[in-house]
Amino acid sequence: MFATTPLRIVAVSAGLSQPSSTRLLADRLAAATRERLAAEQDRDGREVEVRVIELRDLAVDIANHLVSGFPSATLREAIDAVTEADGLIAVTPVFTASYSGLFKSFFDLIDNTALTGKPVVIAATGGTARHSLVLEHALRPLFAYLRAVTVPTSVYAASEDWGSSGDEYTEGLPSRIRRAGGELASAVLGRTVSGASRAPGLDDGEDAVVPFEQQLADLRLD
Repeated sequence: MFATTPLRIVAVSAGLSQPSSTRLLADRLAAATRERLAAEQDRDGREVEVRVIELRDLAVDIANHLVSGFPSATLREAIDAVTEADGLIAVTPVFTASYSGLFKSFFDLIDNTALTGKPVVIAATGGTARHSLVLEHALRPLFAYLRAVTVPTSVYAASEDWGSSGDEYTEGLPSRIRRAGGELASAVLGRTVSGASRAPGLDDGEDAVVPFEQQLADLRLD
């Protein structure tokens, strides 16, 4: 019996506090992706490995690398984990209507071809829903520059989203997390998810294509 290489999902969290809502969102997106991948991989037994990198623990190493040009062994290993991952989850708190400086500084250290074609979920946390468009005007262009492939669903979590299940007009945070995780899993497995958001359907076991009108609504929500 031949050993198979595990699928590697890496989540990068730029949260600064402990506990951190940014880390919590990263954990939940990683869990949703793992669950979807595990369900798809039952037939061949391929394992799924998930790792979360907390940038707060690497802040000094990142600053030293920016001024010296030489990464520490710990920072080099974290960068390698990101560039070698099969799928990436990138989560930042919103600072001054954009991603945090720590988040940007870390991705500044990654070669602009190292993430070419890599599927990525982008996500952010903030105190108010007014900053939700940071995903579209800051994060998505950043990963486009890095030549990564961002999945259609991005996830923004304002303070009031935690514990909310949504209403008849909007999806709650758990539904958006499941959908984003499902899209990342599909992209990791080589399935097309661009052009129409595909809901993972973990509650009912089916995939569903979301109409274009709903995608526009999701863009405003996320």
